[in-house]
Amino acid sequence: MSWRSMSDRQEIIKTHKNHSGRPVGVIGAGSFGLAMANMLARKSDVILYARRPEAVEYISSHESYKGKPLHNRISATNNLQELVEACSVIFPIVPANNFRQMMKQMAPHLHPYHIIIHGTKGLDILPRTATDKKPLDRSSIRTMSEVIREESVVVRIGCLSGPNLATELVQQQPAATVVASHFKEVINEGIRLLRNDRFQVYGSSDLIGVELCGVLKNIIAIAAGALSGLGLGENARAMLISRGMVEMIYLGRALGGNVQAFIGLAGVGDLVATCSSRLSRNFTVGYRLAQGENLTQILATMEETSEGVHTVKVMTEIAENLKVRAPITQMLYKVLFQEMKVEEALQYLMKYPFNADVDFL
Repeated sequence: MSWRSMSDRQEIIKTHKNHSGRPVGVIGAGSFGLAMANMLARKSDVILYARRPEAVEYISSHESYKGKPLHNRISATNNLQELVEACSVIFPIVPANNFRQMMKQMAPHLHPYHIIIHGTKGLDILPRTATDKKPLDRSSIRTMSEVIREESVVVRIGCLSGPNLATELVQQQPAATVVASHFKEVINEGIRLLRNDRFQVYGSSDLIGVELCGVLKNIIAIAAGALSGLGLGENARAMLISRGMVEMIYLGRALGGNVQAFIGLAGVGDLVATCSSRLSRNFTVGYRLAQGENLTQILATMEETSEGVHTVKVMTEIAENLKVRAPITQMLYKVLFQEMKVEEALQYLMKYPFNADVDFL
């Protein structure tokens, strides 16, 4: 048996003292977390954090988990302190609604020497009281890099974003991603750890822009799934992707991102992938909506979080308050939360009075 026992893992922690030789931490044993753990394990020992003890026990004694193979350099733990103390580079890949709490748990054990590169494509909304009438704006929301900065002493922060469907990554099909950070060292470390002959890694200094790409494309992916569920063709999908990209840029610029990020791999690349594949959770939500299921039914039967559903709600309010043109987002809000039929939303969008194809350059 090649799997790492607890004593094996403690030995790894003790023997890897230098920066490049230490194991890499991955937090989150969902589909993308497993894919990244396997990717990283091609070059490094990996400690994978799973919240449930039974998941750790299963991973420690099997060669696959949730139908996905596990590299024999992966060991599992449900002890965040152990992972943080063992690893100087950590990849958190957990749902956005759990991210801040995870950071609060990690914070007492983190040091300025740590590098954190997250892979979460969602937003954190600051709490509002029942009497708080302040509308949502940029000061009300945080990207995950901003949460990391607020909750810890870590300075060297990055994000991982791109057309990275987990199932294809596990199958080692060719793919690429973007590591974004304000620090060149973080980008270089992400490239060193992840790049291989089947996985290309690009760098970007627009951390916020790349994060927003991953967040906003989830909205358009839901819409693409709905078009597919209606049985519409490639012309309709191409129209949605192109108009969705424009909408992403409007919203992204209002929130502090640059246009360049949206026309790169993390923007248009990820958008095309998630708007074209049933492997995308957000695409699946839209598809099932168009097939007649309601949102409650869909979410109750999904194993993993569809970040796009929450993002639609947040960005609808942002668009209204900041006077940003976002008809796809606004129509999706009505479909998801106000019982508008998908067909009715499509009819509205086809009549929307666009006058210019591209007006942001």
